[in-house]
Amino acid sequence: MFDPKWIRDNPDAFDAGRARRGLPALAATVIDLDGKRRSTQTAWQEMQAKRNELSKQVGQIKSKGGDASAVMAEVASLKDRMAEAEVEEQKAAAELDALLAQQPNLPVADVPDGADETANRIEREVGQRRNFAFAPKQHFELGEALGLMDFAAAAKISGARFVVLKGALARLERALGQFMLDLHTAEHGYTEVNPPFLVKDVSLYGTGNLPKFAEDLFKTEQGHYLIPTSEVPLTNLAADEIVDETKLPFRYTALTACFRSEAGAAGRDTRGMIRQHQFWKVEMVSIAHPDESDAEHQRMTKCAENVLAKLGLPYRVMTLSTGDMGFSSQKTFDIEVWLPGQGMYREISSCSNCGEFQARRMKARCRKPGEKGTRFVHTLNGSGVAVGRALIAVLENYQQEDGSIVVPDALRPYMNGLEVIRPHA
Repeated sequence: MFDPKWIRDNPDAFDAGRARRGLPALAATVIDLDGKRRSTQTAWQEMQAKRNELSKQVGQIKSKGGDASAVMAEVASLKDRMAEAEVEEQKAAAELDALLAQQPNLPVADVPDGADETANRIEREVGQRRNFAFAPKQHFELGEALGLMDFAAAAKISGARFVVLKGALARLERALGQFMLDLHTAEHGYTEVNPPFLVKDVSLYGTGNLPKFAEDLFKTEQGHYLIPTSEVPLTNLAADEIVDETKLPFRYTALTACFRSEAGAAGRDTRGMIRQHQFWKVEMVSIAHPDESDAEHQRMTKCAENVLAKLGLPYRVMTLSTGDMGFSSQKTFDIEVWLPGQGMYREISSCSNCGEFQARRMKARCRKPGEKGTRFVHTLNGSGVAVGRALIAVLENYQQEDGSIVVPDALRPYMNGLEVIRPHA
């Protein structure tokens, strides 16, 4: 969300930022709508002042025994005109707010320009890819051969883009989530949160999921939405709050189920667990001081990288281009894990600095002790990491020629010491 005053003062910068995202100029339209709202508001204030003045005159005239009917008629007329002006001002404000609510955040200067993912910039590659003495299989081939990954059963129960995990694979997915939570809380300084999986529309508006991306969400008949990520409830912990800036940052982490309609994913990743309607994810959220969010962004990304490093999974870090970054982000680092079965890197974490964009939408502010003025906090979010995709990466990177899966050392304490997953383990 943008401050209309900032757009009035910086129209060229606003339109230049939009151009980097491949969007048309909008500053003139915003300034025109804002001008109508402000002029109507000014007219209302002038009429209010005039009405107050005339009301005093009515009292003075009556106190002297005079006829105040003409002045009273003018006061009544002003009241009607003020009501009309108030409606016009509210209409103009609503139109302006609706327009701004649909506009994405602006990229910061060091984000690479480009139309799509082909312009993303590789920052670093970490870890050695394993040399296989056999042709590595994809995760769904491995899971189905183990008898522990059942897409047909899930389709019978729920339809496409669901899976039933059994036995050791179900436990391995649970182990991954618990391992990540323990790592982020014990070593990375995050506070574990168990948030609601159902949220109100105002919460989704605050994070930028609504109104633009309603089709990506599952909505209940009671009006609640299933969370697409726990970024939504975690970030909204700061909504409508004014916090002591000396206590920032607040760092939260949660393991939740996530629900996405995948409305724009028709025909993509139709096999396997890459793109599901329901999946588990560990999320990291930071509510940061506005002067420190860049450093917090780097720190958050390192925390997500540490998960993959401890699991022994090769990965790379990308800075997303202006055409590939998300709606609310001003800069995003994607972490992509190597999947030998697919022979390619796939996203497993996306760490974004949203600046004050979400904070403006949810009115999340901070204040220095002893001062009256407030500033919007900066919000950051990142997968720490996607549990289902981590499961995929473990299966493909730790597979053996006989189809068994070696359990990474970091996960064995969560697997009751199990070292190898074999059929029906």
